[in-house]
Amino acid sequence: GKSTLLKLLAGHIFATSGEIRLFNAHAEKELAVARRRMGAMVESPGLIPGMTAGQLLEYYRIQKGIPGRGKTEEMLKLTGIWEKSKCRCKNLSMGQKQRLGLAVALLGEPEALILDEPLNGLDPSGIIELRTLLKRLNQEKNITILLSSHILPELEQTATEFGFLSRGRLLEEISARELSEKCADCLEVEVSEPEKYAALLDGAFPGERCQVLPDGTLRMLCSEREPEEYGRLAMEHGIAVKRLEKRHGSLEEYYINLKNGGAQVC
Repeated sequence: GKSTLLKLLAGHIFATSGEIRLFNAHAEKELAVARRRMGAMVESPGLIPGMTAGQLLEYYRIQKGIPGRGKTEEMLKLTGIWEKSKCRCKNLSMGQKQRLGLAVALLGEPEALILDEPLNGLDPSGIIELRTLLKRLNQEKNITILLSSHILPELEQTATEFGFLSRGRLLEEISARELSEKCADCLEVEVSEPEKYAALLDGAFPGERCQVLPDGTLRMLCSEREPEEYGRLAMEHGIAVKRLEKRHGSLEEYYINLKNGGAQVC
């Protein structure tokens, strides 16, 4: 549902039900005006194969009614595609096409930027450069960026707010700080009798933040206790410990757990 949502926001498709609000506008005519304050690159960039990168950006500048030919050069330099300005779009690499699509989206100095999978086709150095550019646009030009991606580890280094979608439904919206706390270092214990052990934990270590994962593994969150204490508690009550491991939760694990209904708190 990520691309569908972004297409709705960008005005590429229209909703059959519900309401969209952009800059506090919700009527169709108001939304059309509000979208002039936005830039978007949804799915693949709209490139014309026979045009050069410079010609394409100039074409879109004129189409959007943006004054000043210097704006084309500025956007090409800003997105790091200037040296390819005379290359035809069909000869550009996937990463260069992504940069050119971003340059088109930035024409008119939008207040908000919608990007759908902008990291597709980029090599590691390209991903780092694009991440740096997006942070600059946000911090220096105060542009709000709505970014969708399936490369979750990269989002951890870029986003300040997260929204998790599954089958067109928003499962959760959470800040980067809150997410970091939820994915903090933890201790996982796999035992022969998880329900009995969970009850023992509640009595032996009151106030312990514990989750029972779908597979029966118990996860102690932000615990300052030594791992041996958890093992000793199990053995004293005849419960076999299959695994005792310290680890850091990943964004992928958090999303999968959320998608599967979330973990149960002890």
